[in-house]
Amino acid sequence: MSKVSVLVVDDASFIRDLIKNCLRNYFPGIRIEDAVNGRKAQSLLIRESFDLVLCDWEMPEMSGLELLTWCREQDHLQTLPFIMVTSRGDKENVLQAIQAGVSDFVSKPFTNEQLLTKVKKAFTKAGLLNAVMASSPSRVNSAFGNDSLNALTGGKAQVVASASASAPVPEPVARQSSAPVTPALTNRSQGQLRLPSGTQLCVIKALSLKEALLVVRRGDVLPQVLDSAVLDLEQGEKAEVARLNGYLHAIVAYEPKPDSDWLQLTFRFVDQDAEKMNYLSRLIAHGTAQKHFVPGA
Repeated sequence: MSKVSVLVVDDASFIRDLIKNCLRNYFPGIRIEDAVNGRKAQSLLIRESFDLVLCDWEMPEMSGLELLTWCREQDHLQTLPFIMVTSRGDKENVLQAIQAGVSDFVSKPFTNEQLLTKVKKAFTKAGLLNAVMASSPSRVNSAFGNDSLNALTGGKAQVVASASASAPVPEPVARQSSAPVTPALTNRSQGQLRLPSGTQLCVIKALSLKEALLVVRRGDVLPQVLDSAVLDLEQGEKAEVARLNGYLHAIVAYEPKPDSDWLQLTFRFVDQDAEKMNYLSRLIAHGTAQKHFVPGA
C-alpha cells in the first residue's frame, strides 16, 4: 500500500515546518508535501494524489478559502479531507468555510496535541488511521511535547535576568534582535497575545513592519522561544482590529532580577498579507513616542 500523503499549505515557512515536524514525529511513515500558497497547492493537487490537506486561510495569490472552493468543484477532490489552519475564528468566516465544504478547523496558535487530534479524526473518517499508525510506536509520543514548537526547540526558553541594577526604569538585558523598531502609539499601547498556553494582555513597547516588542506579566507557564502566536491589535475610532500571525523570537526578563514579574517578548510577524502590512504601516506612521512602561503601574 502506498504511503498516506498530506499537503501542507501556508505562506509562512515557520508554520509549514511546525506542522511537518509534528506530523513526521507522530506518523514516521507519512509522505508530506508543502506549498507556499493556494496557487502552488492547486498545481500539486492537479499532478499528485493526497489524502489530506492542511491549509492556511490568508495567503497571497490564492487564499485557503479559494483553494477549498476550487477543490470542491473538482470531481476527484470533492471528498478530500481539508482542514483549515487559521486565526480566523469568527462566526462569519467559519460559516464561509463550512459552506465551501471544509472538513475541520485548527485555530492558530495551536499545540501539537490539538493539531494531531484533528488530523487523526480526519484519518479515521477516511479509513486511513490504521494504515498511517502502522509505524514505529517508539516515536509516537515524541510529538506531544509541551506546547507548539517543542518538537523543533527540544526544550523551554531561557529567561535571562538583566545585569543592570541602577536604571530607574527596568530594561531587559538584551533585545536579541537586529530589526529597527518604531515606538508604538500611546493611546493604543495594548493588545492581546494568543499563545498555546492561553490569551493575555500585552503592552506594545515598540513596533516595526517585522516585529513587535511586547511586555507581558509572567504567569505560571513561561512562554517558549519559537511558540507560534497571534497578536490582536486595535486602532482608530472604529476600533479596527488586525490579527497578526507570528512567533516568539526572543524572551528576556524585563526587570533586573531573576524573579521578574514581567517579560519582554520579541514577536516576529510571519504574515505576507499586503493588507496587514498596510495596517502596520499606518500604525507606525501615526505613532508617537511610547512612554516608559513601569511594572505595576
